[in-house]
Amino acid sequence: MYIIVGLGNPGSEYEDTRHNVGFMALDTLARRFHLRFSRKRGLFEFVTFNFNHQEVLLVKPLTFMNRSGVAVKAALQKYEVSELSRLLIVCDDFNLPFGTLRLRPSGSHGGQKGLQSIISVLGSQDFPRLRIGIGYDFSDAAQYVLSPFSKNEKKELPIILNWAADAIESFVVNGLEYTMSRYNRNFLEN
Repeated sequence: MYIIVGLGNPGSEYEDTRHNVGFMALDTLARRFHLRFSRKRGLFEFVTFNFNHQEVLLVKPLTFMNRSGVAVKAALQKYEVSELSRLLIVCDDFNLPFGTLRLRPSGSHGGQKGLQSIISVLGSQDFPRLRIGIGYDFSDAAQYVLSPFSKNEKKELPIILNWAADAIESFVVNGLEYTMSRYNRNFLEN
């Protein structure tokens, strides 16, 4: 089983914010397969499906960004997944230009509070993560990540989310190395 976790904050007030781009990417993927996140298991909302002969669990933590690790650990335990290479965290990254995807096999949290929580709770930073660039035009990072995308960004966001969903599919089908070589770039540049 693969566990794909999109990071974000639950609640309508956070729905369209930059910090919720992980939720948005999973929603895009779920729409492709006509799936609904209707089942809740306390700490997370989820849906399972089969893709390319693999069972895939999509997870959206309900613990808020700063406690994402609690939900991720609960999902790993519930579904008895011990190989962290089968976990993919999808999150925002204000260190990357808007439109950039960056998949890595491991690494630091880079200031992303959800990743920081997951690393802390799991006691490891050795799990794949797909970072989606949200830009870095801010003076206050906390305020920036909780702000909505600009009008122009909203026009381009579906392109980025579709590429992110493609990258998630590729991760399951083709593995990490191929997906990194294919999807690590800015999709708004020619």
